[in-house]
Amino acid sequence: MQTLNRYWRLLARYLRPQRSRMGLLAVILCGTIGMQVATPLVASSFIDRATAGGSLSELIGLALLALALALAGQGGAVAETYVAENVGWTATNALRADLITHLLRLDPSFHTAHTPGELIERVDGDVATLARFFSRFVVYVLGNGILVAGMLGLLIHVDWRIGLGLTAFVALALIAMLRIRALAIPSWAAERQASADFYGFLGEYLAGLEDIRSSGAGAFVLRRCAEVMRSWLAATRRAQMRGYALIATSQGLFALGTTVAFALGAILFRSGTLTIGTVYLVFQYTAMLRQPTEQIRNEVQELQQADASMGRVEALLGTTPRLGDGPGAALPPGPLAVELDGVSFGYATDIPVLHGISACVEAGRVLGVVGRTGSGKTTLTRLLPRFYDPLAGVVRLGGVDLREVRLAAVRGRIGLVSQEVHLFDASVRDNLTLFDDDVPDDRIADVLELLGLADWLRALPRGLDTPLGPGGAGLSAGQAQVLACARIFLRDPDVVILDEASSRLDPATERLVHTALSRLLAGRTGIIVAHRLSTIEFADDILVLEDGRVREHGPRLALAADPTSRFAGLLRVATEEIAL
Repeated sequence: MQTLNRYWRLLARYLRPQRSRMGLLAVILCGTIGMQVATPLVASSFIDRATAGGSLSELIGLALLALALALAGQGGAVAETYVAENVGWTATNALRADLITHLLRLDPSFHTAHTPGELIERVDGDVATLARFFSRFVVYVLGNGILVAGMLGLLIHVDWRIGLGLTAFVALALIAMLRIRALAIPSWAAERQASADFYGFLGEYLAGLEDIRSSGAGAFVLRRCAEVMRSWLAATRRAQMRGYALIATSQGLFALGTTVAFALGAILFRSGTLTIGTVYLVFQYTAMLRQPTEQIRNEVQELQQADASMGRVEALLGTTPRLGDGPGAALPPGPLAVELDGVSFGYATDIPVLHGISACVEAGRVLGVVGRTGSGKTTLTRLLPRFYDPLAGVVRLGGVDLREVRLAAVRGRIGLVSQEVHLFDASVRDNLTLFDDDVPDDRIADVLELLGLADWLRALPRGLDTPLGPGGAGLSAGQAQVLACARIFLRDPDVVILDEASSRLDPATERLVHTALSRLLAGRTGIIVAHRLSTIEFADDILVLEDGRVREHGPRLALAADPTSRFAGLLRVATEEIAL
């Protein structure tokens, strides 16, 4: 009962907006069923009239009627396929959109625990398995059920012995298929999980292709790939064998049923109970019973896979974000002060990364966060856009606890530029506006002019419509970073976070990026995580982290002038590295 309720909930949610198409599909299917039932009746009448010496005109009329019914039935089948495919694709695309929207709401800890390949398989592979379930399951099962009931009723009317015998065979076949289906569902669930594991493996290793090649780990990857595919093959084989059991069961039972129908038809014809036309009708309906029953069997077999996919889809939709949306407290306008009050955090609760961090950045000032690798600098910046909530303490923006503000409102006031710039296989305009068509071209051109990319824009063959390849192919690292700054400019946030934004640039390119950064930080509150001295020069204040704790906090110039300060020590180390 719980499983059936799950089916109906999913069907109602995604098929309710398509009530008119579903109604049209039902009408077409009923018409097709009527033609399928009527065609053997016309043929039976033709045979009886022909053997009884009926007139030629009457026989021609019956033959043309049978031909018209057959052609109309084929036309109905084409129309049914067209409407069903539209229904199925519309429903599954809506489900995909809901899954993607839900994934975007889940916090980074979820995405860290699941590879991109696995999530792609969940969003696309599992949903594709549900396509037939959405488009045809209900209509086909009900329609073919009506067709089977109608033909069995006619057979009982012709001769109760034949009708009841075939009814028993159909009932036995359906009961056997339902029992086999129940046994097959766990196997299909395991097959879908094995498929997701493979695509997760594939995505993970393709992302690290350069490291794999450079380290000579190709043989290991191929061996691991073979192991994953071997597990997938075993799961698929188990699931397919359970599915083939359905086919063997139904075909065996209907072969036996056809044999019985032939025997009874011969006996009744010899006794004079049935005419030759009626015998043909019995044989034809017996043969026709196989098709709707096998279609029901196919739907049941599809349902095995759909059931497994449906469970995985519902599990994904049922995953709740760890970050709850705030009640909607308002942030003050203009540049925002940033305050961390006793903040402690760890990606795992038993392994803390930050310990009791307390620091404040006044509105309009820039804080430089420095420290050795692993000191918690990047982790600190990820708390400000509320990618994570602290395990203890409070993060405030403009004096307001971030947990009291809606996530969209927090992230709408904060811009983040990291050393990894993500560019899309789309136009320059779409990469800058992130597919927001409301941003005018004049505004984009002004921002690029301000950031020193006007000449670059004019050199593009199609201007803002010039496509960028996957990952921004053709752009230098400096141009990509400046484009990332342009994105932030177009959003016009009040707090800007720069996380190692120029760590991998050569000195000439770094100057280009620094020009953009200086203009980006003007009039805004800034948080800069950097190792390079030139980037730290933008900071008004310095926060030194060591092992997730604040070791020093104060004005940059004062700390730099104090030879005993930790910041001065870091500057000396950096200067020595540059000299070397």
